[in-house]
Amino acid sequence: MNDFSVYKDRLTEEKTRLEGELLTIGRRNPSNPADWEAVPPETGQEADPNDAADLIEGYEANTAILKDLEIRYNLVLAALARIDAGTYGICETGGEEIEEARLNADASARTCKAHIQ
Repeated sequence: MNDFSVYKDRLTEEKTRLEGELLTIGRRNPSNPADWEAVPPETGQEADPNDAADLIEGYEANTAILKDLEIRYNLVLAALARIDAGTYGICETGGEEIEEARLNADASARTCKAHIQ
């Protein structure tokens, strides 16, 4: 069995960083803690329609950013789970070993170079 401690450390650091970024624009969904939801920017209850439009635009921007961060966060969590399960570094498509260069480029890689989609 390979020693994947370097990748586990990198993934754990990335998980922590992503959680921090997610918390700046979102929160965990109270009804599904595995899911994140965007939060609108702070509001002073402005009555001006332009201010209200700015808040909506800010919320939409947060939603788009949060979606990308959440996708990456879930990939990192899945990679950490594969390390714990002993299946890390194995291509999910062909079952062969994932190249070290590929794992160095993306520690959450699920496939070898031949099966990149």
